[in-house]
Amino acid sequence: MKFFTIPWYEEMQVRGFMVFPETEQDWQEEVAWHVAEGISYEERAKDFLEYMKKDLLKYLPGYFHASIYDGTINSTYPAPDFKERALQWGGEYDERVQAIFREYREGYEAIKHELPESAVQLVEKSLHDARVISYTMATEGVLEMILDCSGAMHYQCEIKLKFKGVSGLRLPEPLEKKYWLYDEIYAVEQGFELRVLMDSPPSELRITAQDVSIELLGEPKYME
Repeated sequence: MKFFTIPWYEEMQVRGFMVFPETEQDWQEEVAWHVAEGISYEERAKDFLEYMKKDLLKYLPGYFHASIYDGTINSTYPAPDFKERALQWGGEYDERVQAIFREYREGYEAIKHELPESAVQLVEKSLHDARVISYTMATEGVLEMILDCSGAMHYQCEIKLKFKGVSGLRLPEPLEKKYWLYDEIYAVEQGFELRVLMDSPPSELRITAQDVSIELLGEPKYME
């Protein structure tokens, strides 16, 4: 990936972690909800911190590291100075991400006319959160993928992607059950190159092909 890389995605998860309740009362109400549901807020916070710890230390400024090590970063309501610094870091992160999206979008619009119409549909009707069910090289130069789009932004049914004239292929293993997160597409001499950031764990799918078709395998709930 040139823009939506694995480090980019990791930092995005850190950005989500660093969102705190608006007020201390909101935080207390959240803790109370956990108690009412018989859930230990402290244990949940501890487990989440342990899961995120490596990336928090990797992407957050040194100011936050002491609170990561002692566990207070998500076990207590942040002090005003801490919250202000978190808001500042979050705002700077958001600006960087918006700049990345703008740069990619400008590049995409510049080459969009060179892409097959079906490839344009593939990336503009986002498959974000679609899950890979299966894939196969049906014949030489033809890759077929079945995706479950019930939780995705479009289609809301299973679909089959058939990439034809495949001349380049990089498949994360195993591909089954991975989630389609973000994609980038580029015009190349052979047709187009599609790069997809997949999840669980994060990895990259890369396909160079001449064309692609999209077949609905069920009745969609809606299409846009």
